[in-house]
Amino acid sequence: MSNYSENEVKEMLEVYTANPCRESVNELAEKMGRSVKSIIGKLSREGVYRREKYLTKTGENPVTKVEILEEIAEKLDLDVTKLSGLEKAPKPVLKLLAERVGLS
Repeated sequence: MSNYSENEVKEMLEVYTANPCRESVNELAEKMGRSVKSIIGKLSREGVYRREKYLTKTGENPVTKVEILEEIAEKLDLDVTKLSGLEKAPKPVLKLLAERVGLS
C-alpha cells in the first residue's frame, strides 16, 4: 500500500495546510495507517511540507563549526582553507574567536 488515493491526498493537504505542524503529520499517519515518514514524504512531494526549525538548548538557531569558520575567514579576508584544522576546535572557542573579530 504505497500509493495514496486522490481523496487521501486531498485530506492530507487540507489537514496539514490548516495546521502545518508535526502533530498534524502524526494525526494523519495514525488515521491513514501510514508511517510518519510516508506522510512527510508525500507532503514534501506535494510541495507543502515545512521542516520544523529546531533551536539549540540556548534558544539560538543552530550554526555549524564550518559556518563559523567561513564567517571568520570572510571577515579576515582569508581563504577558509587557511584556517584548516580549526574545525576541530570546540564550538565555544570558535564563537569567541568570531566575536573578537567583530562577528555576532
